[in-house]
Amino acid sequence: MLSNRHLVFMEVAHQKSFSKASQALFISQPAVSTHIKGLEEQYKTKLFERKGLQIELTEAGQLLYSRLLTVKHIQQETEFDISVIHDQQQATGMLNLGASTTAALYILPKVMSAFHREYPLVDISLLNRNSEIVLQALLDKEINIGVTEEKGRSSNITYQPFLKDQIVAVCSRQNPLAKKKTYALKDILQMPVAIRERGSGTLEAIKTGLWKSRIRLTDLKIKVRLGGTEALKNFLLESGCVGFLSTRSIAKELQHGELTILSFEGLRIERSFYFIQRKGETSDLNRRFIKLAKSIYNY
Repeated sequence: MLSNRHLVFMEVAHQKSFSKASQALFISQPAVSTHIKGLEEQYKTKLFERKGLQIELTEAGQLLYSRLLTVKHIQQETEFDISVIHDQQQATGMLNLGASTTAALYILPKVMSAFHREYPLVDISLLNRNSEIVLQALLDKEINIGVTEEKGRSSNITYQPFLKDQIVAVCSRQNPLAKKKTYALKDILQMPVAIRERGSGTLEAIKTGLWKSRIRLTDLKIKVRLGGTEALKNFLLESGCVGFLSTRSIAKELQHGELTILSFEGLRIERSFYFIQRKGETSDLNRRFIKLAKSIYNY
C-alpha cells in the first residue's frame, strides 16, 4: 500500500508545486519538503528539479509517479473488490471518471446518482473537459473510465459503445431565423454561426456531418468560438447566431420555448458515445458502473 511519503510525492507531482500540495494535503510546506527529501534519500536520486519558478519531475520522478499511479489504482480496485464481497452497501473504493461536456452535464449525472445509491461509500469524482483532455487524462492514469464521442486511434485504449446522440442546429426563439423552421442546405452558408472550441467532440461530429453534405466547417460564417456547451447555449439565447448542440443539452430550453431547432434539408448529424478504458486493465468497479449506465439508458 502507498506510504504517506508516496502520497505527498504524488500530490506535489500533480500540483507541480510544494505550496499547493501542502494546501491540498492540509500539512505545512516544510513537512512536504521533508517527505520529498526522505523519498529522494530512499531512492538515492533527485525526483524534482526547478525550472524558473516552477518544478518539474526528473526522469526518475516521472518513472516513480507513473508506477505509483498504477499502484494507487490497484489499491483502490482491491479495496472495492474485497469490501463488496461482504456487503454491497458497505463497499468502499474510488471511481475517477472523465467525460466530454455533453456526457458530463447531461448523461452521467443520472448514472452517478444511481450508482451512489447502490454503493454509497464509493467516492466518485468527475473530470469535465473536452474529448482530447479526457483521453489524455486516461492515458496519464488520472481517471479510471472516460466517456467520449467517437472512436479514437490510440492503440492503448479500448472503446465500448454506450449510446447514440443527435446534434441539431438551433437559434433563439427571438431570432428572425426562427420564423422559418426548414431551410435549404445552402442557406446555412449565409447565416452567422457560433461553434464549440477546437478539441471538442461536438465540433468533430459537426465537421463530419457537414462534410457528408459536402460542406466544410471553414465554409460557414463562424463569428464566435466558445468553450463549453452552456456558454454556447447562453450565447445563442442572446444573439442572432445559429449554433449546433446535442438534443440532450437543450431539452429544457426547447420545452420552455427559448430555443428553436432549424432543419436543413439533407443534413443529419449523429454521433456515438463510448466508454474508454486503458487496454489490458480490468476492474470490477468499472464493470459495475458501465453495466449500470447501459441499463439506465436501455443500451
